[in-house]
Amino acid sequence: MVDILHRVGIKTSNPEKVYEALTTIEGLAGWWTDDTKGSAEVGGVLEFRFPPGGFDMEVLEQRPSERVVWRVVDGPEEWIGTIVDWDLRQDGDYTIVLFKHQGWKEPVEFMHHCSTKWATYLMSLKSLVETGEGAPSPRDVHIAYPD
Repeated sequence: MVDILHRVGIKTSNPEKVYEALTTIEGLAGWWTDDTKGSAEVGGVLEFRFPPGGFDMEVLEQRPSERVVWRVVDGPEEWIGTIVDWDLRQDGDYTIVLFKHQGWKEPVEFMHHCSTKWATYLMSLKSLVETGEGAPSPRDVHIAYPD
């Protein structure tokens, strides 16, 4: 098994702002995709749709201002059963986000693409919290076709 790992510092001394962006439909739509629906509560399923397709994530865990965990229950074959894990911690004026998309069976080319896309969306999350405006799909950074 292989994992996608990223670390981002978001300039806010209030990790609750980052947590809200990861645990509310409005927050998620502000940085990942405009087309976000479902239940953001533990046990609920979040539905994320993009022009080429989408993902359904079961919410496994939420600890306010500390951690959010999802399991992919529908989407591309390579994603199903993988875990998306967000750990948050305060470091001075920054909230540090340690991101993991774990449990990939093998490092196929699609994983490389997804790693880059996750990085662009993490920058969108950073922008949303710091400036009030993210770059969710379809206004995201396009890196390849299809994106």
